[in-house]
Amino acid sequence: MRTPRMHATIVGLAVLLALFLGVAPASALRARRIAGGLNDPVAFTFGPNDRIWYVEKDTGEIRVLNGRTGRSQRFFVVSRVNGDGERGLLGIALHPDFPATPYVYVYATRNVDGRLRNQILRIRDAGGRGRDLQPIFSSPASGSPYHNGGRILFGPDGMLYAIVGEGHDPSNAQQLGNDQGKILRMTATGKIPDDNPLGHRRIFAYGIRNSFGFDFDPRTGDLWETENGPACNDELNRIRPGENYGWGPSQTCSGSAPQNTNGDGPDPVLPRRWYTPTIAPTGMAFCRGCQLGSGSDGAFYFGAVNTGEIRRVDLDADRNDVRRERVVLDHGNGVLSIESDLDGTLYFSDGGAIYRLHRG
Repeated sequence: MRTPRMHATIVGLAVLLALFLGVAPASALRARRIAGGLNDPVAFTFGPNDRIWYVEKDTGEIRVLNGRTGRSQRFFVVSRVNGDGERGLLGIALHPDFPATPYVYVYATRNVDGRLRNQILRIRDAGGRGRDLQPIFSSPASGSPYHNGGRILFGPDGMLYAIVGEGHDPSNAQQLGNDQGKILRMTATGKIPDDNPLGHRRIFAYGIRNSFGFDFDPRTGDLWETENGPACNDELNRIRPGENYGWGPSQTCSGSAPQNTNGDGPDPVLPRRWYTPTIAPTGMAFCRGCQLGSGSDGAFYFGAVNTGEIRRVDLDADRNDVRRERVVLDHGNGVLSIESDLDGTLYFSDGGAIYRLHRG
């Protein structure tokens, strides 16, 4: 039988061991449901007046949720969305000057003239209703329903960033002549910026398998990304302009070396962290005053579908690598997206609801 003193000693040793190994014990965070009964809200973002803009993966609906009342209304329905597998309405962003510049952007897999396309669409907000849908980016989607990516986000430079998966074909990730298996950078009208790293292309980085999350470090402006591996080696990556992240046709999950999913193409960049067995990491967001515990400001949080966890990642002093990582919430259900509101509070979604993260 353990006495209280014995128990305290064991707990203390466990904490010391965890810190020695660089993995901190779980913190007590909780999730408060903001709205339930939602239909696969795979992506969401925040506008003024406590409004949460979210998409429904399979229906093509863009909806606006009142964060105070929990009620939502339809903004627009994107036609001809194909929701098979990992296809669908997959990402959403508001123009950086919204609502003065009243444009809403979404990423969707659609049937266009009898062919599947991954598109970024710009829609004008006219008094709370969507008007004037315009594709600003369009790329062939694979015949496989998997690996379409879909995350879109405006960066601190005012450019629109997007992840396009490699369409379940690893060779696409190393081919600079297509947009699959890439992180893209474009203007708010879909044009190619003059200062893109690989010349007259939208490609910002390549060698990407499939990803559902990225965000910019508020202290350095660097882009960090979560990536799904095959049967091994999910990843956390620090993305640098023009670099190759090594996914390609020679990948294998046999053997013990983690580099076996990051060895293709010229000068491949290795991840900052691998996960085997896979956890299927999804949305991520940096803390910008999220008030989730000591030292949380500047850390980032990401979710996982396989485990239903939310993890906190603290970076080293140079902001180049992972210093430590901890599970801060065991949600149970697969986490889809994590976002920061205009005040810095962090929210996340699963297949049926949106939640606010807070300290226990």
